[in-house]
Amino acid sequence: MIPSLKSKLLGRSGSANKKTSGNKKQASEVKNVEDIDEVDEQGQSILLGIISQLRPGCDLSRITLPTFILERKSMLERITNQLQQPDIVIDAEKSRDNPLKRFLLVVKWYMSCWHIAPKAVKKPLNPILGEYFTCYWDLPNNEKAYYISEQTSHHPPKSSYFYAIPSSNIRVDGIVAPRSRFLGNSTAAMMDGTTKLTFLDIKDPDTGNPEVYTLTQPNMYARGILFGSLKFELGDHMIIKCENTHYMADIEFKTKGFIYGTYNTINGVISNTSTGENLFELTGKWNEQMFIKDLRTGEKKLFWDCESANPLKPKVRSLDEQGAYESRRLWKKVTDALGRRDHKVATDEKFKIEEEQRTEATKREEDGVEFYPKLFRPLSIEESVENGNDKLEFIIYKDRIVNRDFEERKYEQLENHICEMAPILPGQKFRKTFEIPAYQKLKGTTDTSN
Repeated sequence: MIPSLKSKLLGRSGSANKKTSGNKKQASEVKNVEDIDEVDEQGQSILLGIISQLRPGCDLSRITLPTFILERKSMLERITNQLQQPDIVIDAEKSRDNPLKRFLLVVKWYMSCWHIAPKAVKKPLNPILGEYFTCYWDLPNNEKAYYISEQTSHHPPKSSYFYAIPSSNIRVDGIVAPRSRFLGNSTAAMMDGTTKLTFLDIKDPDTGNPEVYTLTQPNMYARGILFGSLKFELGDHMIIKCENTHYMADIEFKTKGFIYGTYNTINGVISNTSTGENLFELTGKWNEQMFIKDLRTGEKKLFWDCESANPLKPKVRSLDEQGAYESRRLWKKVTDALGRRDHKVATDEKFKIEEEQRTEATKREEDGVEFYPKLFRPLSIEESVENGNDKLEFIIYKDRIVNRDFEERKYEQLENHICEMAPILPGQKFRKTFEIPAYQKLKGTTDTSN
């Protein structure tokens, strides 16, 4: 029997009720709170509130969502899920003499981490304007990877990020710009952002420009919001392109039909856009196993096995070293309450943060002051037409300095310049210039110490 809306509101949706019917001790013993998706009685009033706000097609970014569906991390941190198989992209960069092999490794790298997510339907916290998050990876080959992100817009929400593996000449720039919609019994996050991957030491023989890949994202759906079982799906097309080599992957994430179909399947084609020839077919499930078939020979083999993957999680400085607007410190009271499944406290603490943001926005409006990011700057018109930049909107503010260091292969200097922008490694202190907007840090100076 499909649980009714009333039973969902009362936390009585089948087996979920057995876990939540007043047995607080049992709930507190659940080890992975990210995988709890049932509605308990503390969430009743919140659910009733959201139902009163919902209209088909409405923008969910302006609606207060119930805290029981919130993941215990900000979107700025959630983005790092896609960066947890650095070994694959490093192998791609090393395949300098084989463009097709390199492209297939880039596809594998990008497909390898979509399975990293809570099993339950969870939405990351919406970052507030000016929120930032940094982290790093100690790689098995003794290299380091660095990540810097900032919320560069709130309405509409836009999360800008920068990632680099300096000594491997790998750079990633991106923006996540979800458009959330309520669709009746489902919600959709239409992912308008883009990722730009650059191999800075692999140059186009004709132009001398480094090799660039552009990668879009599948859209995200949460089914069963009002009735039925809550279920997360990825859907629609994801495109990976490399203009330098003319290879393209068009991968469809298939959603389950109302009657027929299977969850989590993909079907994709890798082609050569200069000849129009289809080279490979991708099939399988994005959260289990994926297979690749060579359309020229008919050979089919395992492409990626999520179940045997070993993702490398990022490292983050301790809370006492973090700034007030740094994601983990900013949301700590909320995420601690979510861990205890105390939805009242989580809601109250989340409201305090959002109310402070509204107050600051009102004050800026009254004072005629615009918001400017600290770590990212808007792309100029000339920069926006460069390969891979058309949808980025923002770039890390030391973009030119970083590229110069890459070009000159001054990797130690490059790491220093990355870490000067924001504290990333344990023990780093905030520089006096940190709070200055990015565009002002660069205005009228080429001083690399800014």
